[in-house]
Amino acid sequence: MGNSSTAELINDFLGSTQVFASSVNRVIEEQLLRDVGPRQLTFSQFRLLKLVALTDAQTIGDVAAFLGVSNAAASKAVDKLVRQGLLVRAEAQADRRVIQLSLTDSSRRLLAAYDEAKDRKLAGVFRAFSPQDLRRTAEFLDRLSAGLVDHTAKPEELCLQCGIYYRKNCLVRRMLRRSCFYHRRKGGAVRRPTAERGNGSR
Repeated sequence: MGNSSTAELINDFLGSTQVFASSVNRVIEEQLLRDVGPRQLTFSQFRLLKLVALTDAQTIGDVAAFLGVSNAAASKAVDKLVRQGLLVRAEAQADRRVIQLSLTDSSRRLLAAYDEAKDRKLAGVFRAFSPQDLRRTAEFLDRLSAGLVDHTAKPEELCLQCGIYYRKNCLVRRMLRRSCFYHRRKGGAVRRPTAERGNGSR
């Protein structure tokens, strides 16, 4: 197969993955959030809630590193969620520089409603595909993602945010044997779901 044909196939494949990612983002994630969440809540703010729910994030620096924004922008995002009654922000007694972030009852209900709606929506969308097809496709995409990450200048500083949305295992740590930037900042303090604890693959 010629180089031009290979390049065309690769471009077609990447185009398909982009369309799929956009479909997940716009049709699944953002639409579901509009259905179950308050009107003023943005998806970036929702990601922040997921971060607090699934990790031990305690500083504005943690939030900034995860969202890929400045500390000032991260602080503003936290303050907005505090004003909406979805996040509690408090100074740690031992070190006032450490900001302890925690969910409220309202944000816990929101996350639960979102997950329930998401599972129901995805079950309908993927009903036509067999578990074997989905598993093989996921493994294929993981290998491609790992290959792309491994060719970056500093793959250890790239966080794919694997566990915040759908999956339990960190792709970078599992396939490339590296700690991602966010996990390294936390010194291994990322809180995992109960079913995942004790799993040596993470």
